[in-house]
Amino acid sequence: MDLDTTLDGDAGGARALRREDLLELAGRHGTPLYVYDATVIRRQMARLREALGGVADVRIHYAAKALTTLPVLELMRRLGCGLDAVSIGELEMGLRAGFAAEEMMFTPNGVAWEEVERAVALGVQVNLDNLPQLEAFGRAFPGRKVCVRINPNIMAGGNRNISVGHSRSKFGISVRRLPELLELVRRERIAVNGVHMHTGSDILDLEVFLQAVDVLLGVAREFPEVEYLDFGSGFKVAYKPGDVQTDMAAFGRALQERVEAFGRVRGRPVAMVFEPGKFLVSEAGHLLVRATVVKAGDAETFVQVDSGLNHLLRPMLYGSYHHIENLSNPEGEERPATVVGYICETDTFATDRPVAQVRAGDVLRFANAGAYGMTMASQYNARVRPAEVLWTGRQGVAIRRRETLEDLLATTLEPGEDALREAAGE
Repeated sequence: MDLDTTLDGDAGGARALRREDLLELAGRHGTPLYVYDATVIRRQMARLREALGGVADVRIHYAAKALTTLPVLELMRRLGCGLDAVSIGELEMGLRAGFAAEEMMFTPNGVAWEEVERAVALGVQVNLDNLPQLEAFGRAFPGRKVCVRINPNIMAGGNRNISVGHSRSKFGISVRRLPELLELVRRERIAVNGVHMHTGSDILDLEVFLQAVDVLLGVAREFPEVEYLDFGSGFKVAYKPGDVQTDMAAFGRALQERVEAFGRVRGRPVAMVFEPGKFLVSEAGHLLVRATVVKAGDAETFVQVDSGLNHLLRPMLYGSYHHIENLSNPEGEERPATVVGYICETDTFATDRPVAQVRAGDVLRFANAGAYGMTMASQYNARVRPAEVLWTGRQGVAIRRRETLEDLLATTLEPGEDALREAAGE
């Protein structure tokens, strides 16, 4: 795919996806199918930049873990993003997508020391969230700049499973251990150039989040050489029609006031970094599935589809809501349906959900499937992962083919007849 010709902004009659487009793509590429709408990604990027428009130095680093398909990373680069990576694999993918090392940040959690060394060798900004590795970093790389991740001990997200800034979270250096952090930095002469926090997803109460911001600013005052403040992300997106979202304008104003006041006290401005992932890609993503069986149970009607937790784990993992629409019969009478997958486990996408009457063969759309859908997909039950399509605003372009049985077996090694005889006790 030639991104230069397919991602040229909104020229040439670009438009968002329509129901007819999704049905055509499902017919052409088959189901299950992930489709990502680049016009929505551009819209979300514009919302974020507008909210932060009054800040002189704002850097947006796309959180790669949300969706790492290479053309999506290339799109983020073309939209002016840097990259936030949590693994060496994501860093290497970022390089393949054209990001320069200085445009990427490595924010691992509890990784092997060899990953930290590799990140340093690649030349990316390293962000550490524990004292032992920070000490090792100072000794191994004297004078090398490093960012520290702080846990503000504040519950700012809506779901405990995806909120990572509270006191029982494994992430970050607890703000209560600030004296130890300062002593370590002083003793090892560690060059701290950034202070970071990430409270998790679904931030709705701005006052609670701003409390965490104040904690971070208090920590940053202890490091006179700080060049940037990294506030992570976690802006709430709409999951249901009419759902409440983070007030981006109010967020931008409140944060700008605090950061500008911080800069005045220091006598020089400081950059702000954000790491949106779900905010940029969640609403852009659609998982298209096909109803295979409509089965009347004793207490409910089951709509069985040609997908499952192997393709969209979030509802089963932490109860996430995904709006479900019957694309094939949108005017049908709404009836309660329990939508389930084909995996040999209980993989329920929705229970007694009102959906336009579903018939076998109908194409259903699961909304908000752009973030943590394909990146969490597996080959469980020896089932292949779906194809992916990018809607550019003018056309749908395949960006990943559907896997095959050969892909499932690609890493399998044949141990040999003798070894199998031994294993079988023959």
